[in-house]
Amino acid sequence: MNSRQRRGVILLLLSVLCALGAFAGVLSVVNDVQSKVGPEVTAYRLKGNVAPYTVLTPDTFERIEMPERWLSENAVTDLRQIEGKIAVTTLRKGSLLQSDMIVDQPALRPGQQEVAIMIDAATGVAGKITPGSTVNVYATFAGEREGDPAQSKIIVTNARVIDVGRLTSLEPDADDRSRRATEAVPITFALSTIDAQRITYAESFAERVRLALVAPGSDTAVPDADRTYELAKDK
Repeated sequence: MNSRQRRGVILLLLSVLCALGAFAGVLSVVNDVQSKVGPEVTAYRLKGNVAPYTVLTPDTFERIEMPERWLSENAVTDLRQIEGKIAVTTLRKGSLLQSDMIVDQPALRPGQQEVAIMIDAATGVAGKITPGSTVNVYATFAGEREGDPAQSKIIVTNARVIDVGRLTSLEPDADDRSRRATEAVPITFALSTIDAQRITYAESFAERVRLALVAPGSDTAVPDADRTYELAKDK
């Protein structure tokens, strides 16, 4: 072997050693990143906004892979968890699905329907109304004509609460700048058709809607004569 061949062999060996060194360096970096990030798991991200109380289906979400250590403990990793579930509140596009965003679909009795209204946090029974509670619904109305007395009415008795949403900030109407922003809670009831009409009418036209929590086992029957109150008639 002449000197030129020896130099060629040496250069070839050096090239192989450099390649092995580079490979070892890349492998070391990859292992270091994997040790910091950890294994990846499946998660689900919303394709678009979802309105409160909407029944959830698999096509509402897209499957993604992300490091397990970056996933919250209540993240949903199996879409079987959404079977029979509805959204608790508005779900935003791009959000990762978590178990506290969803609840079971409420079971309605024959003849009932599910109705949700926003209740001013200051006029509800703050923190004491939970799914399964029974409430009476009061509404106050201004007089129909100038000089007519304001009235307080019991709109619905024994309304069964099936869900209580999250506290939400409400901005005043654009044509009513004098009112301050308020906080309200979406309350979902199981009601008959006529009671659903009464409660939605009150939400739309009453000045205030209040909930009165009824003690379990109480007799809450209210005579028709006692359902309307006027201060001037109070003896």
